[in-house]
Amino acid sequence: MANASQTILTVAGVDKTYPGAARPALDRISFSVGAGEFFSILGPSGSGKTTLLRMIAGFERPDIGRILMDGEDITHVPPFRRDVRTVFQSYALFPHMSVLENVAYPLRMAGARKAERLAKARECLDLVSMGDFAARLPHQLSGGQRQRIALARAIVCRPRILLLDEPLGALDLRLRQQMQHMLVSLQRELGIAFVYVTHDQGEALSMSDRVAVMSDGRIAQLGTPREIYFDPSSEFVAQFVGRSNLLPIDCVTQGGALTALLDGQPLPGVVAPRSGPARMAIRFECVRLAADDHPADGACSVPGTVEDVLFLGNALEVNVRCGGLNIIAAVPAAGGEGYVPGRPVRVLFDAGNATVFHG
Repeated sequence: MANASQTILTVAGVDKTYPGAARPALDRISFSVGAGEFFSILGPSGSGKTTLLRMIAGFERPDIGRILMDGEDITHVPPFRRDVRTVFQSYALFPHMSVLENVAYPLRMAGARKAERLAKARECLDLVSMGDFAARLPHQLSGGQRQRIALARAIVCRPRILLLDEPLGALDLRLRQQMQHMLVSLQRELGIAFVYVTHDQGEALSMSDRVAVMSDGRIAQLGTPREIYFDPSSEFVAQFVGRSNLLPIDCVTQGGALTALLDGQPLPGVVAPRSGPARMAIRFECVRLAADDHPADGACSVPGTVEDVLFLGNALEVNVRCGGLNIIAAVPAAGGEGYVPGRPVRVLFDAGNATVFHG
């Protein structure tokens, strides 16, 4: 983040309900974005993330609440008067214009002289490693190349904020990964705030300074990628971000202390806020497997039997039946040939990696 102390965007108590809708698209949304911050809005379809982005861009207006940029209320300022640009998944390039003309077009509309706008357009093409494609037409480019051109066009006017609405959704995995590296590098070089909307947790976690996780029109959790991943605030976040076992436990008082029980087995060190039934989240990769006679050595330990195994290339997902429940462990594929259905194992995990949720 270029300047965490300077707030460039503030969304304050924003509500939005579409006519005939059973529930709000946005429900009392509030957050701020720092200058030069890479801020992601992550959520499933229908969570309100694109509505929120369109509101920041000026394409939608809130029923209640305000949107401020550099402290100035822009809630009712039209899109073309906001120092904001948007990159869409659809690219929206002019098919009859060359790559260079597409990138220079916003400067042309702003009245810049031809020499100036072409020079700035070439500079932006170089930033996205597309300088050699200036004379081509959009139909002569791949999807990843067209997305880079759309990015170059969006930054040619050097906006204060760049909005990106699921820009990598139409690309294959390899291209998405390449574009993620390019976006992070570009954002750091430009030093402008990126507000990035996605349903892909990998994109949000890998690129962002902070992430707002949305569900049903509300922010379920806002924090750094590590906070979101390792300290989820709800069952929804634990399940939506990453892959977690969500296990029923009982929190009981034993010897004057609160103890968590998993299928009757005590879980030493697992912190439960109060007694009663609860659910415990533990990430697949935080679960270890050992021989069934392996000592616990202070870890939480549950005996079980391998039920099935999924081969994922670099890892195995081993589904273990532990009494009346199943626990999945993600373990390295190398050396994991011995995990076969029917094998007795011991499931181990550290209490510090578990998060307990009461209803």
